[in-house]
Amino acid sequence: MNLNSLLFFRKLFKYKTANQDTIILAGAEYGSGSSRDWAAKGPMLLGVKAVIAKSFERIHRSNLVGMGIIPLCFKPGEDADTLGLTGHERYTIDLPSNIDEIRPGQDITVTTNTGKSFICTARFDTEVELAYFNHGGILPYAIRNLIKQ
Repeated sequence: MNLNSLLFFRKLFKYKTANQDTIILAGAEYGSGSSRDWAAKGPMLLGVKAVIAKSFERIHRSNLVGMGIIPLCFKPGEDADTLGLTGHERYTIDLPSNIDEIRPGQDITVTTNTGKSFICTARFDTEVELAYFNHGGILPYAIRNLIKQ
């Protein structure tokens, strides 16, 4: 782990201990070059609720969903820089609270406390991923299914 990663995770830990939800603003191919699992498990353990990226490495996107984290993509041609986002804003993600109203690839409005609003694409790619997310991740989903049996 390099120094920037260490500082990043320290800051996330500070937010988690303060009981503040966090999101990650990321560039292209989020998760590439990192441990297959750590790109999702690390943020989940540190209380990250969503990742907004230009794009995701396939495995890492599905791992985020498996950890109960919302994967969102900026629209083509947009990213944190073009939208003037610093990462210090507070974000509201207008994701329907009723899981039945969420569809794979659905457009989601994200609004900041500074008044900026932009559209992202929800990267839940299958109904199964939505079921995992609805249960808080794949492990709670599996446990609940085992209990039902």
